[in-house]
Amino acid sequence: MEYISLDVWKEARKLTNLVYELTKSYPNEEIFGLTSQMRRSAVSVPSNIAEGCGRDTSKETVHFVFIARGSLYEL
Repeated sequence: MEYISLDVWKEARKLTNLVYELTKSYPNEEIFGLTSQMRRSAVSVPSNIAEGCGRDTSKETVHFVFIARGSLYEL
């Protein structure tokens, strides 16, 4: 399965870009706190989808999709 063709991966990339754009306006004192955490959790979503698609079994793929969902909840 090619992850770059998945709509969910494409939407996750859009979300990541949106989070980066929105957090640019956050206060400087949040750069190492809230801003960093939000950006890392946003990046984690498409990254885990991509990693899951590279796994050998569908069970492993689903596992990484659930990790991506957890990152969404964190965000």
